[in-house]
Amino acid sequence: MGESTRDGRTQGPGAVPGEAFQYEPLERFGEGLITSRPWNRKALEGVERLNGRVAMLGFMAALIGEELTGQGILGQLRLMLLWVLG
Repeated sequence: MGESTRDGRTQGPGAVPGEAFQYEPLERFGEGLITSRPWNRKALEGVERLNGRVAMLGFMAALIGEELTGQGILGQLRLMLLWVLG
């Protein structure tokens, strides 16, 4: 891959001499959700599955922490801050 110089031009194998790197054009907020560009649904399914599993782990950790301490989430945060700062 080409390396960038101070003026934004690339150098190295595959780089066109004298041409700066071109970013994708900016789009309005939310435009990517309403365009007809294809989505990589397979990758999104994997990301959403992982996100759901991590959320379930966090929820279970909160329930276990509440059972062990007898405190809600704010009480647990207070105990943690007292432990770290104390």
